[in-house]
Amino acid sequence: MLFVSSNERAPRPAPRHRRVRFAWLLTAAAALGASAAAHAANTWYVRADGGNASQCTGRSDAPYAGSGSQQACAWNHPFVALPPGGTPRIAGGDTLIIGPGSYRMGVGAPAGAERCSAGSSWDCYMPPLPSGPSAEQPTRLLGRGHDSGCAAAPELWGTERASMVLNLKGSNNVEVGCLEVTDHSACIEAHSDGAARCQRSSAPFGAWAPTGLYATNSRNVKLRDIDIHGLANQGILAGGLTDWTLERVKIRANGWAGWNGDIGSSSSNSGQILMREVEIAWNGCTEKYPTREIHACWAQQAGGYGDGLGTAKTGGNWVIEDSMFHHNTSDGLDLLYADGSGSITVRRVHAEGNAGNQLKVNGKAVIENSVVVGNCSYFNGMGGMVAGDHCRAQGNAISAGMIKGQTTTLRYNTITGEGDCLIIDGAGDATSTLNVQNNALLGRNSVASAGRLTCGHYGENGSVQRQFAGNLFYNVRSGQCPSGSICSDPQLTDAGLASFDPMPRASSPLIDRANQGVTLATDHRGAPRPFGAGHDIGAIEYGSQVDPGTPPGTPPGTPPGQPSCERRAPQLAISAAPPAVAAGATLTYSVTVTNRDSSACATSRIALGRSVADGWTGTLARSSVDLAPGASASTGIDITSATGAAAGAYPFEVNGTSNGLTGRVTGTYNVAATAPPPSSCTRAAPSLRISGGTTPVGYGTPVAYSVEVTNRDSSGCAATRIALGSSLPQDFTGTFATNPLQLAPGASGRTTLTLVSPYYTWAAPGAYDFFVTATANGSQARARSTYSIVAPVLVVASDKSSYRRGESMTLTSRITSAGKPVVGNAVRITITRPDRSTVRVSGTTDASGTARIRVTLNTRQYPPGTYSVYADGSIGATPVNGRSSFTVKK
Repeated sequence: MLFVSSNERAPRPAPRHRRVRFAWLLTAAAALGASAAAHAANTWYVRADGGNASQCTGRSDAPYAGSGSQQACAWNHPFVALPPGGTPRIAGGDTLIIGPGSYRMGVGAPAGAERCSAGSSWDCYMPPLPSGPSAEQPTRLLGRGHDSGCAAAPELWGTERASMVLNLKGSNNVEVGCLEVTDHSACIEAHSDGAARCQRSSAPFGAWAPTGLYATNSRNVKLRDIDIHGLANQGILAGGLTDWTLERVKIRANGWAGWNGDIGSSSSNSGQILMREVEIAWNGCTEKYPTREIHACWAQQAGGYGDGLGTAKTGGNWVIEDSMFHHNTSDGLDLLYADGSGSITVRRVHAEGNAGNQLKVNGKAVIENSVVVGNCSYFNGMGGMVAGDHCRAQGNAISAGMIKGQTTTLRYNTITGEGDCLIIDGAGDATSTLNVQNNALLGRNSVASAGRLTCGHYGENGSVQRQFAGNLFYNVRSGQCPSGSICSDPQLTDAGLASFDPMPRASSPLIDRANQGVTLATDHRGAPRPFGAGHDIGAIEYGSQVDPGTPPGTPPGTPPGQPSCERRAPQLAISAAPPAVAAGATLTYSVTVTNRDSSACATSRIALGRSVADGWTGTLARSSVDLAPGASASTGIDITSATGAAAGAYPFEVNGTSNGLTGRVTGTYNVAATAPPPSSCTRAAPSLRISGGTTPVGYGTPVAYSVEVTNRDSSGCAATRIALGSSLPQDFTGTFATNPLQLAPGASGRTTLTLVSPYYTWAAPGAYDFFVTATANGSQARARSTYSIVAPVLVVASDKSSYRRGESMTLTSRITSAGKPVVGNAVRITITRPDRSTVRVSGTTDASGTARIRVTLNTRQYPPGTYSVYADGSIGATPVNGRSSFTVKK
């Protein structure tokens, strides 16, 4: 039974900060204050029918009239306010309001992207949002309606491989809200299935972007009412944060991860990271556009990732409340790399259907009033998921890492699952404490340990202090029932994994049976505790009711239960671009229009329009469509290019407007080029990069390294076969997942090298260099990386510290390597008497890595006094030893 992290990233140390002189700080603070005082905050506007920077001032929420310059009207795109590669037109402390509609973020955007080019489309993104002067005067980037329920959030969609949509690099004192952040493609970057993989070797790349929001070195940020979904890599890539707040944020169906907190050596966070009403779900999958159907799920065994939220080594006080982590293809919440300098609070959270562990915490942590459903085999048979990704890291429902001197508390939770254990703790020492209080734990047949029940709790380090009070254990391995627990059927409303309902029935033994010395004021739903004679065990207080109040999102004046009409921008989709044709040809595209209003709305007329390049023509078959909410209709558009158009990909737009809200879709017309004469081929050595494997491991541990190879041949060459090889330390073994790689010129390919050190032989603890080679056409690239082995540990102790002559004593010697037991190793023990003479005994470690030796302290050989104990052994050529002592009294 192992306490395993499923996170493929290695934690990195926090950066060291240089000291600065106090006088300099005062000067800088004074300058900043003067600058803030000099700038009066302005409000700027963007709307789809606005104008460019020369046509409109951006200071009025009005459309561009169609003529004139510097008119009192809104800009037509966020890139006007924040031009890629340029200087922002807004200042710190300003507010930018974006009107409803769909905004293309990348090459092909209608305005403000003059520095973007198809050849470097990944750089076509906004500069960092300017920092606000103070927390009281933040810079704000908001969708219109942010202050009235955000009924029609503007859509910012990344395209053509733009590296990110929102950029908060170095942004302090900012607020971002009421936005939809996505792309318009169903692809995942570097997916193992070619049909689902994004095109990234040459332009045009397609309507995809890897990251929704990027941030580093960023302080005092608030994100609210943002839906980040469908990105090709991760929804959020952010680390090095201080004092961030997320409210009503959704991070869903992003191809590699939801929130990836590993940005390198500066990943550690600080201050308070507060998350309220956050949903992180279906990451490791993507979604089809525009239906949002879940698609192409994969995880680490197939080369992906899949965590909902995962970090590198991090500090900070994490507070996560009223949130959901569900159906991610690896772990739901992975905070196992918290370094103990802060704390973790998980309160009123629902975690379900994640393919790894549902919740992982480390050090000073509290998980309370939460429902955890560990159906870790949910994805079995879906997409690109493979056997090793189901119930990854043993599929434990809750994994708690223990840190010296710190306490982890689990209280008033309802936990079930089909992994190895419902609760597991690892690491720590005798100063670490685990409190398990008033939890309902319901086991079942284990998928991770076939033929056995799920275990209720397992602790790897026997010295950790564990306190159980007021829990219910049922249907768990070996009938586990800690003292003070109830061990009978909890009688829940529905105990099935697929339809789990934690509400107790009226006859449930959970009711009024909690340990009343540990109390909470509310339950998982926010209903008051207690109800009746005492607090109930588990997440739900039976019979207690939540004050209904006004349902969230109900407009003022709307009777409870009566549906309201929420108008939304229409959704448009266009058929794929046909093959390239000669300039001047006419191509016909199919356009699908969908009314996205809520079901309580009446039928709307959606007016259709189009925008094409100068000298081109675009003719719509219909000028408008009448649609009921949820209904769709199709029409056609004929696009004719200018006869002198150069070869290339040309975007055009179709838009639909109803009730003042506009939706847009971009199509592509490809002009064919006259075939150039065949170019010559110049072969070059490939380039090679290795990443991963920075965490020291025990002997014989497989470590996966990512190997990326790029074909550097000139464009005139044919695709070539690149063979991979390795040079490894003695007795190490290495296996490539794919070898060789077939790559076109300029293309990159990725595979995994799994390296295993010799198991208990000559290798001593330390770092071992190895090399990987990539060979093509007689040229070779070579890269180096390191495999680090952690030193084994021997701990020896007597069962008591003091004995009387004639008593029996048991000496226990335990050998571990990276926390794993070392089995079958000889242990030699030397006992030194008070007169410095010695007695030698020996033993062999068992399955737990422990050798137990019993000694009778007879009066002749063991006179009164203090005895020292020295135990030694070896793992291959590596010696291990430990010391202790005991006393014999008269």
